[in-house]
Amino acid sequence: MAGAIITGASSGIGQALARELVGRGWDLGLAARRLETLRALADDVARQHPGRRVLVRALDVTDGDAVRATVQALFSELGNVELVIANAGIGGKHRVGAGQLAGARDIIMTNLLGAIATVDAAVECWRAEGGGAGPRRIVGITSVAGFRGFPGSAAYSASKAGLATYLEAVRGEVRGLGIDVIDLAPGYIDTPINQDVRSRPFLIDVADGARRIADLIERNVYRSAVPAWPWNVIGWLMRRVPDALWVRLGGAAHRGGDR
Repeated sequence: MAGAIITGASSGIGQALARELVGRGWDLGLAARRLETLRALADDVARQHPGRRVLVRALDVTDGDAVRATVQALFSELGNVELVIANAGIGGKHRVGAGQLAGARDIIMTNLLGAIATVDAAVECWRAEGGGAGPRRIVGITSVAGFRGFPGSAAYSASKAGLATYLEAVRGEVRGLGIDVIDLAPGYIDTPINQDVRSRPFLIDVADGARRIADLIERNVYRSAVPAWPWNVIGWLMRRVPDALWVRLGGAAHRGGDR
């Protein structure tokens, strides 16, 4: 059976994706910082799906060497890895010029460099394998916050926009290796990363979000928001709002959030 590797699998979208994919017949390699949570998840999944293998590894994706070693180990132990999901991410509000650079740095290190390390390690493993019998897919979990810069979330927006651009470049680079690269940008899915946000339009629960993500992966959609409707349309409109108007709208929204 084909294997899937998911980073950031101990909570939120990553955990829900693990449950969704194992129900669709995938063997899993799960990585996150909270090993005990992963072990509890693996035990629960094993009880529900006794025929599936679920391997867990402790991993901080900001450690590039650890990412490479963990991905290589999971490739070796799972065998026939056909899907790698770079999902690990953190959020949090951060104001520019307010002494919060350390938080912004952590967001960039986790959301962007951690995802890049994951993708790089997966491609290295597939290059070493040579031609594969089945499809090979990399999925990067970006965000609608990467469509434009969100005041109050500058580093988060930058991390997700940077990841989207990286995935676009990688897509062309690895096409000849039989690797598809998918960029999925969640809107508001009910997870801890956004539960302190003042307004969450078009909110969906995490199990529904995971199901929609898995459906998009199976359809091999190169790029989509999640849920696709209405966020793909909203994203199209966001990118076309004139810069001066976006600055005024974003500034007003940010001041409102500070009250």
